[in-house]
Amino acid sequence: MEHDNQPRVSIRNRIAGAPISWGVSEVPGWGYQLESDRVLAEMAMIGLAATEFGPVGFLPDDPVARAQALTDHGLRAVGGFLPILLHDHNYDPLPVADRFVDSCLASGAQVMVLAAFTGVAGYDARPVLDQIGWNAMLSNLDRVNDLAGDRGIAACLHPHIGTMVERGEDVERVMQGSVVDLCVDTGHLAAGGADPVAITAAYAERVSHVHLKDVDMTMARQVFCGDLPFGVAVEAGMFRPLGDGDIDIATLVGTLEATGYSGWYVLEQDVMLAAAPTGPGPAGDVRRSLDFLREVAG
Repeated sequence: MEHDNQPRVSIRNRIAGAPISWGVSEVPGWGYQLESDRVLAEMAMIGLAATEFGPVGFLPDDPVARAQALTDHGLRAVGGFLPILLHDHNYDPLPVADRFVDSCLASGAQVMVLAAFTGVAGYDARPVLDQIGWNAMLSNLDRVNDLAGDRGIAACLHPHIGTMVERGEDVERVMQGSVVDLCVDTGHLAAGGADPVAITAAYAERVSHVHLKDVDMTMARQVFCGDLPFGVAVEAGMFRPLGDGDIDIATLVGTLEATGYSGWYVLEQDVMLAAAPTGPGPAGDVRRSLDFLREVAG
């Protein structure tokens, strides 16, 4: 992503939500799943401008109905998260990516957030890639990136625990071996043993999308060392509202803004619900993150 010095929309108008902050996930058995109407209504109520799509089934599959569901709640579509198999040289990811681009275009969304799917559901383990696998993944990242760009959609890679790109050295390898942009996710980078502030500073010009969450680094280190499964850590509250954890969110955001970043900041605090929440529930935590980011924005 080439950042420029043109006047930009205020950060306050570039803050979006994500259904995972309400516990809605594509992972089987991932806690209680709230209905989309409640989640979208609460996003609008606390003042978010837009949202990512969430997992398959959260929003209607039909593009017109999907766009209408968001419009009914006064929300824009940002784009969404696409776990996609990239490292198998016998599998072509382009048809899946092309269909996802269709859904973005139909909803007025702009971003396809790729995760390098392992081929197995869940995020508690991953295989180790050999050089052949890495070559296939890097090549496919470029192919998907070109397909999306040709159709006017920004593709970016999301380092994510339990995927083929989760650790700092994985990110470095992708940044050196592929042209795809980066989605900075502060929580997953931290749990993958990387410093999200340093990664952002090193590759600010390649950042085209941001997922913000704060992190309890004691638990994140346990995940990184293999002493605590990712899902257990999430359920225990590893990811926190902005300002309640150990990540220097203000410096990270300041670094991006200084380089001319004009993309979205998605408040994406992964949570796992045991039951339907009473009281403010997840919306209360997202509101706290929103207030924190607005304060950072000034």
